[in-house]
Amino acid sequence: MARIDVEHWGMVEYAEGVERQEQLVELVKRGERRSTLVFCQHPTVITVGRASEEGHILKPVAQLQQLGVCVVENNRGGDVTVHNPGQLVGYPIFHLSQFKEDLHWFLREIEECIIQTIAAFGIVGGRVDGLTGVWVEQQRKICAIGIHCSRWVTSHGFALNVENELKDFDFIVPCGISDKAVSSMAVERGCITPLSDVENKCEEIFLQRF
Repeated sequence: MARIDVEHWGMVEYAEGVERQEQLVELVKRGERRSTLVFCQHPTVITVGRASEEGHILKPVAQLQQLGVCVVENNRGGDVTVHNPGQLVGYPIFHLSQFKEDLHWFLREIEECIIQTIAAFGIVGGRVDGLTGVWVEQQRKICAIGIHCSRWVTSHGFALNVENELKDFDFIVPCGISDKAVSSMAVERGCITPLSDVENKCEEIFLQRF
């Protein structure tokens, strides 16, 4: 029997998504909600994690704003990344004390869920030693992962490129890694995969593993 709930928020502004996550985190901490996996999409936004370094955003912020792209700092792990429409964003608001109090284990579990999800659509994903996320042929990043954890309750999560515009990643050094490319399920498959199908499969796999 699954020990988590699942919510589907659809398209939501990034700032609203953060606020709603914070509300869920407090409810989970107090035991008023079960661990909850949230799925959503965001309008185009660049997010800057705790590990980001200067120079990983390649255009002035003012110029990005003129293009309609916001830049937001947050408290997740990892470097700089992009969220945009057609990307499946997942926020596991999980109380790890109910599973395993081990962040490294949890990151590997998220990676495994994504690897199994894309495998269902014929894409072979894997890991790169020392780098969090899911990769194709160890060269093309298809899913970025960055979490925050407070009192063993996690927030933020993963961003799986399904059918989103990859040119937006030209604004940044994705995840601070300059020698590897970014890919999507659409690119790897050579055809569009409905995001709803990917979301349903990902939900199924998370429910099995948690």
